[in-house]
Amino acid sequence: MSLVLKHCGSVSEEMSNSSENEVESLPQSIEEKHQELVVSHVPIVSSFNERIRPLLDAVDKLRHLQVMKEGIQLPTIVVVGDQSSGKSSVLESLAGISLPRGQGICTRVPLIMRLQHHTAPEPELSLEFNGKTVPTSEAKIANAISLATDEIAGNAKGISNTPLTLVVKKNGVPDLTMVDLPGITRVPVHGQPENIYEQIADIIMEYIRPEESIILNVLSATVDFTTCESIRMSQKVDKNGERTLAVVTKADRAPEGLLEKVTADDVNIGLGYICVRNRIGDESYKEARKEEADLFENHPLLSKIDKSMVGIPVLAQKLVQIQATIIARCLPEIVRKINEKLNASISELNRMPKTLSSVGEALTTFMGIVGSAKESLNKIIVRGEYDEYLEDKNMHCTARLVEMLNQYSGELHNCSANDLTGNFLMDEIQVLEEAKGIELPNFLPRTTFLSILQKKVEKVSHIPVAFVEKVWTYIEGVVISVLMHHSENYHQLQLSTRRAGHSLIARMKEHSRNWVTEIVQMEKLTDYTSNPEYMNDWNKLMAQQHDFTRNVLENGYVATFKIEGLGVVPIAGLRGSVLEIL
Repeated sequence: MSLVLKHCGSVSEEMSNSSENEVESLPQSIEEKHQELVVSHVPIVSSFNERIRPLLDAVDKLRHLQVMKEGIQLPTIVVVGDQSSGKSSVLESLAGISLPRGQGICTRVPLIMRLQHHTAPEPELSLEFNGKTVPTSEAKIANAISLATDEIAGNAKGISNTPLTLVVKKNGVPDLTMVDLPGITRVPVHGQPENIYEQIADIIMEYIRPEESIILNVLSATVDFTTCESIRMSQKVDKNGERTLAVVTKADRAPEGLLEKVTADDVNIGLGYICVRNRIGDESYKEARKEEADLFENHPLLSKIDKSMVGIPVLAQKLVQIQATIIARCLPEIVRKINEKLNASISELNRMPKTLSSVGEALTTFMGIVGSAKESLNKIIVRGEYDEYLEDKNMHCTARLVEMLNQYSGELHNCSANDLTGNFLMDEIQVLEEAKGIELPNFLPRTTFLSILQKKVEKVSHIPVAFVEKVWTYIEGVVISVLMHHSENYHQLQLSTRRAGHSLIARMKEHSRNWVTEIVQMEKLTDYTSNPEYMNDWNKLMAQQHDFTRNVLENGYVATFKIEGLGVVPIAGLRGSVLEIL
């Protein structure tokens, strides 16, 4: 892709160097030439081929390089029409050559027609498809197109979206590039797939949907324009007709009411109508143009149509004018998109791994990956710098670890072992009752205290272990993500790096789990009697002992009592136990 876009870059420079003043002067040249064409029947040659040809060649080069597959839309004249609308005849008249004819769909693949005025007396014709160029002649062109179509789309009557390019270099043809699409048909004939209409519609919509496409809608004068399927399709993508030009064929067969149809414009054709008479029978193209001119000049009905709306020469000039305008409008955006794609491809190419020809180079590359990964981990885990992962909040490690620590603290405080709304005082009295006769009277047995403590610690022991599991699982994901990012160009190294990362984290996780478990077990053996915080809390509780005892003894019916530091605790049923202790 990068090589293609580099080539496109040189083409874009060629396009950018074209003179804007020349493009701006095109409409005046067209009008002057149109006046000449109305008077005499000269060949269809644009008076400014030398100006538009470099731009058109540049666009054709880009199309040949398939830049449209990269999302870069090119200005294109797309020829659409219902089956038997006279579409092929119009293109024959413009190109001065014979195209395949017959029953059913003659155009089964997108046919890109590149017409170029050629000063040499002998024309040069060739077909480009499947990566090859096949020269041909005027006498054999129709058969050559049929053979190429069969090679692309098969010998049956099916269609294909693979384009076939026809290059016509001939004296007298206008400088144009058009895409002729299969004619629209609703009823499949023998040998065609049942969904032939859907296939054709998909191809047509693909070509006419881009804003850069000009739709050349070929309509037969013998039908009602509002019923044409090609009109319905073009209106889906160009509702106001701003980029649709209509060519009305077979004007000599239905002259009645044609003037009203093209002037009323019931179907919104923004670029106007051109009425034409196609070649009939064995007429030469020169004879056909003379007959056409006579028809629109002398026919009692058709002569009333404005001369700027009739004739193949007018159609040719109109298309060249439209083509020049759309290329001039789209050119800066095409150049910008090509440069963007080129820069992106160069950046991607620079990120690609270099060829490693020795063990030393491989080791140097590996150490570079390890070093860069280590620096990234230091930044996001230790220093809390997120510049490498601004949008990925999951990689903001210090912030996420603080969240986990706060959540862990909340789980500890909200654990059922710390619930003071239960009858914990009665539970402690029952433990003291069990210790009677073991220790001296009126002395609080140490084993009793440890029994209560161990029970409390046991209830919360799973929380720190689960917290360690959660933290290391998160860190494992971060470490693996960083390692994969820095080794993304070396698939084999990624596999080994991932395994090594998982193995290292598993060992660290196991070590941390064992360490926390040991700490929890140690907590069961600690009585806190020398701990300043424990003594501080004990003093606060002892200061309330007198009030608590009086409340229990004198107000035995009271269900709760507020103890500073603990809150409201239940005391119902304690009176008998306190009397026994006293």
